[in-house]
Amino acid sequence: MIKLLSSLLIKMNSIDPIILKEKINNKVDLILIDVREPWEHALYNIGGLSIPMNTVFNNLDKIPTDKPVIIYCQKGIRSGLVIQRLQQKFHYNNLINLTGGMDGWAKVL
Repeated sequence: MIKLLSSLLIKMNSIDPIILKEKINNKVDLILIDVREPWEHALYNIGGLSIPMNTVFNNLDKIPTDKPVIIYCQKGIRSGLVIQRLQQKFHYNNLINLTGGMDGWAKVL
């Protein structure tokens, strides 16, 4: 049982909102992807592509593998699930979860 659980654990990179803000301000080459629903993206976002969670697999062509891709949602949960699935099924190794999502972003900035 422990071996099965350990095989399900996937390393996930994350980034603090303050560090991400610095990277954006310094024009670091990265991609932002918001996996919230379109209405959530329309209310408030930090830019990038809007690819709702339920459409991610239909939009793999929009997710590059050659540069950092920051995936975000409201709290960091949906984006974490998306990252896990993309890493498991498609072996992405450049995906980064925004710690705390948009809630975390709003608290520190």
